[in-house]
Amino acid sequence: MQIVSFNVNGIRAISKKSFPEDMQKLSPDVLCLQETKATVDQVKETIGDLNGYHIYANEAEKKGYSGTAILSKVEPISVSYDMGIEEHDMEGRVIAAEFEDYYVVTVYTPNSGNDLKRLSYRQTWDEAFLNYLKELEANKPVLVCGDFNVAHKSIDLARPKANYNKSAGHMQEEIDGMDNYLSNGFVDTFRLKHDDEVKYSWWSYRGGARDRNVGWRIDYFLASESIASKISKAEIHNDIFGSDHCPVSVTLK
Repeated sequence: MQIVSFNVNGIRAISKKSFPEDMQKLSPDVLCLQETKATVDQVKETIGDLNGYHIYANEAEKKGYSGTAILSKVEPISVSYDMGIEEHDMEGRVIAAEFEDYYVVTVYTPNSGNDLKRLSYRQTWDEAFLNYLKELEANKPVLVCGDFNVAHKSIDLARPKANYNKSAGHMQEEIDGMDNYLSNGFVDTFRLKHDDEVKYSWWSYRGGARDRNVGWRIDYFLASESIASKISKAEIHNDIFGSDHCPVSVTLK
């Protein structure tokens, strides 16, 4: 069972590149997308040619912004959208698909912004989203994946000293948010399998950052502790292009 997560930075734009071929080659059982920047209908129209998938999408009230999707070869038992909190449910950032043994949740966590105007909102979001995950976990284990918009440790970005407490994505408040997920029963699957490996999942479009590998690891799979032992692989697919992010994945036994 392979599950792939990919912030596509615009599903309509990336689908004109190698995205369809890349995803057909990977052929994941479940594909989770973030930052689709499209309506539900636009998502389904754009990726409907990916054969064999049930497609579920969520959209923001603001057109061309945010948005998430889950594609699954097996039809989920149920699918739910958002957290049920009006403050957090206007940007299409969450989808949860229930399967027999666990939930798969895709999330596009709010960015604090270059001027950090949304940092306080981001803290409110992290608290609410953790509570939401724990409510799901009361029923069955959870695999949550997506763009969490935080480089958790210094190893997770190329220039930690230059960015710590100065840049969105490596503020202490955001780091605390990830700490809270990990201290409340969730496991960072990439670090579980690759304790000290330096690998990134996002690069700025500026200054040839990807060519120079000046990147950040901000895309994650977190797993409930109860199913962490079933994770056989946790990978970052640096060889797949088309977005400023690359896909990340887990494989379950």
